[in-house]
Amino acid sequence: MDAAFLDRLLGGSRRWAGPCIVVIDAAAAVKTPGPDSIVAGGQRAYAPRVSSGRLTADAVLLLREENALVILEQIRVKDTVGVSQTKHTVSVVDVGRVVGIEYDHTGVLKALNLPDPPPPRDTHFRPDTLVG
Repeated sequence: MDAAFLDRLLGGSRRWAGPCIVVIDAAAAVKTPGPDSIVAGGQRAYAPRVSSGRLTADAVLLLREENALVILEQIRVKDTVGVSQTKHTVSVVDVGRVVGIEYDHTGVLKALNLPDPPPPRDTHFRPDTLVG
């Protein structure tokens, strides 16, 4: 991905941007699709691991001069006595390895000077129409 476009998308160099998913061209993230371990009949089986290039970011920071993207992920966990702790993971990625960035909102459209998307259309069917 072009560093100048990332600069525009993220609101400038050396500024933290909001939560997003950074997609890179490597298997950099390892996630479990369910609970980490499953106990069945006294024997423990571990959940399979899925590797992907999708890094969940709570915040990202572009270092344009260095051609790097700093990705911060915060994971909140409770220890064995129930005390909540926050673990931080910081990843530094080469901008040339970034394939895309995903957002779960449309606020980024304003940063790109794009109009709001059209509202979703409701599909109306006649009462006697078979659907499916």
